[in-house]
Amino acid sequence: MTIQQLLQDALSTALGERVEVTGAGRTDSGVNAINYVAHFDCPGDAIPDADKIAYKINAILPKKICLHRITETEEDFHARFSATFREYKYFLHKAKDPFVENFSWWCRYGLDMAKMNEAAASLLGTHDFRCFEKAGGNNLTSICTIYEARWETYMPVHVSLMGYPYSEGDYLVFRIRADRFLRNMVRAIVGTLVDVGRGKRSPESMESLLMIGTRGDAGQSVPGNALFLCGVGYPPDMAGRAE
Repeated sequence: MTIQQLLQDALSTALGERVEVTGAGRTDSGVNAINYVAHFDCPGDAIPDADKIAYKINAILPKKICLHRITETEEDFHARFSATFREYKYFLHKAKDPFVENFSWWCRYGLDMAKMNEAAASLLGTHDFRCFEKAGGNNLTSICTIYEARWETYMPVHVSLMGYPYSEGDYLVFRIRADRFLRNMVRAIVGTLVDVGRGKRSPESMESLLMIGTRGDAGQSVPGNALFLCGVGYPPDMAGRAE
């Protein structure tokens, strides 16, 4: 059962009437989401006690799903079509670490982050990203606009607070923000950039890949458990009014 279905069932139970939930978009199976946004039409004029209803819903939902807040929106708000951008982060670690294994990919290769960022810079702007789209996608267009794409190092909490042994650069995170994403697009991009970091392809090859490449020319899709949808943006007059 999907997260959307579980949320929809819990909301219907808490309100005592069947409602339909629409999310900001779909993610691949196994991918995580934080700060995800969804909307529904309230059966009555308004929810009398949104905090109480949210509490009831969280009591019904499985432990791995949490509803943070219910807020009222304008009638024309749409969780998917009103969104102006979506942001993903992909986490990988280069040294064995059992404490991040569930939410990070253990990449056993030596990586040149500077070259990976050089290649990532070619993704910025509006392009046809069909070379990163999984076969069978039902998108009307494969053109997307990427606003940000960059690798950074980071330090997990257990390293900074408990002194877990590490070396500089052991933990990397890839941040990418765009107006829209295609099916499997981020995982394919990460796999391609890792190829660049390993020296299997040059940073300059990203430009020709975007222009004439197919899915078979791009890198392999990396595991989904390390990918997080971490933000959905809306116009200023709609920001923060539906979660």
